[in-house]
Amino acid sequence: MSQFPDQQPIIRTVGRRQMREGQPLTAADREAMTRMAQYLTRAPKGIFRYRSQAAMEADRLRWTVDAVVAKTTHR
Repeated sequence: MSQFPDQQPIIRTVGRRQMREGQPLTAADREAMTRMAQYLTRAPKGIFRYRSQAAMEADRLRWTVDAVVAKTTHR
């Protein structure tokens, strides 16, 4: 046991790493992952301080609508 009571004990791992079931990603899978990684939220980055919950909800709704409009006009 460790001399520090707030730490978890170290346990020895015995054996070899198990192979995961499945198959490697296809080119289409990798392309889909790349597309998903380029997703934009349209919400500006940073910390915002609002005077009321209603002002925050108005901004969030505006950013959501902007994202939906941008996505539908892109198609």
